[in-house]
Amino acid sequence: MSGPTTALDDLTRLPATELARLVRDRDVSAAEVTEAALSRVEALDGTLHAFVELTADAARARAAALDALLARGEEVGPLAGVPLAVKDLIATKGVRNRNGSPAYLDFVPDEDDIVVERARAAGAVLLGQTTVPEFGYSAVGHSPVSPTARNPWNPDLTPGGSSAGSAVAVATGMAPLAFGSDGGGSIRIPAAHCGIYGVKASMGRVPLYPGTRDERYPGISSWENLEHVGPLTRTVADAALLLSVVAGPDPRDRHSIPCLDVDWTAAAAAGAAGDLAGLRVAYSPDLGHLAVDPRVREVVERAVGVFTDLGAHVEEADPGLGDLGEAFWTMVAAETDLRGMRALAQRHPDTSPHLRDLLDRPWTAEDFTDALVTRKRVVNRMWRFMAGYDLLITPTLAVPPFGLGVQGPTEIDGRAVADNAWLGFVNPMNMTGQPAASVPAGFTADGLPVGLQVVGPHLGDAAVLRASAAFEAAAPWAQHWPALAARAAEPTGATA
Repeated sequence: MSGPTTALDDLTRLPATELARLVRDRDVSAAEVTEAALSRVEALDGTLHAFVELTADAARARAAALDALLARGEEVGPLAGVPLAVKDLIATKGVRNRNGSPAYLDFVPDEDDIVVERARAAGAVLLGQTTVPEFGYSAVGHSPVSPTARNPWNPDLTPGGSSAGSAVAVATGMAPLAFGSDGGGSIRIPAAHCGIYGVKASMGRVPLYPGTRDERYPGISSWENLEHVGPLTRTVADAALLLSVVAGPDPRDRHSIPCLDVDWTAAAAAGAAGDLAGLRVAYSPDLGHLAVDPRVREVVERAVGVFTDLGAHVEEADPGLGDLGEAFWTMVAAETDLRGMRALAQRHPDTSPHLRDLLDRPWTAEDFTDALVTRKRVVNRMWRFMAGYDLLITPTLAVPPFGLGVQGPTEIDGRAVADNAWLGFVNPMNMTGQPAASVPAGFTADGLPVGLQVVGPHLGDAAVLRASAAFEAAAPWAQHWPALAARAAEPTGATA
């Protein structure tokens, strides 16, 4: 535990729900909240590399404008003055978006992504763009155009990816809210490795544009039928607040659904009451085939017991999906502008090696149609399986955080595995489009965070939030801060 904190550091430890209330009530100014966040970035980001483009001047100007509106008695929206970090695959108009690629070093979008547009309208203060691997084609925090993002619990380890910087920013108090994107687990992966909450709603709940849909930009226009955008936060209530702002249909996204049946904040509040009586929960420790680190198994087994304590009926069950790694990455390739990205790679020899490998593979039409048929099988297996359950819970990842400079471990629990096998719990939920969250489940004996994945049926978003909030109430996590962040919060002379 850390010692007493200064007033500015106190603000960086408050949830977004509380910060927005304080700003609206004028108990604290948006300018003060923004300065607190920027101070934390200055203290920590030289070590952790969460941000690739910090827009401090614009953030200060935005906060001052919000304070002026409030002084005149005007409304400023539900995110009043709350700092927000944006993954650098999500377009922010007028701000350099590198997308983690040498090909886009000087790219400045001419429009906001829908979620950024909605967050601005709701009163958020944008702090800048956060570190990503090249175009999101990796589950770790390395980028060829910026320093590698590092895990706040141990900077020698990966924070996960591809929403690496966003998760690091939230885990350390640089921002209470962050946008991530999730085409194969990229919200849930860094949430698990950084000890925070991350959720992707059902496909179509949160609209995307121009990200994944703007045909002018190879790389940026990838992942269309797999991608979700969603929140990374320290609390479930904060995630619900951000979802309440950004969810809802938009004609720019052909996948968006006119389904407004979820009261996001009410679902989180209901779960916080702590009652899951009657909820039918399937628990799969390995999806029937995955190698799982014993440290992860131990933490997740304890977490599963919390659901039983809350009144849920939990039984071990496996949807029988099989190994989907090859089919998933084939779908990624099918969602890629191969012609355009191959041309980029020719012009930019420093393209990431793992991305170049995907682009260089001689894909066939049968490769792509086989993957699509596999996806249909997976979707059908999952809806039939979920007909008997309200939720499926699994580990989020097969391993705790591991070292920098690799795509993943090649051995798990004594078994030789592909270096992407550790992702086997998360990417099936992108093939199906189901809602899924990573909840902080606890820590290994050596202090590394482990995530528990909570999956609902298609459009079962309210159940995911309710269960997440109930678990949070029973086994709270937001009070846990990485030692590095706790030290940064101490005033001069304080001791841990």
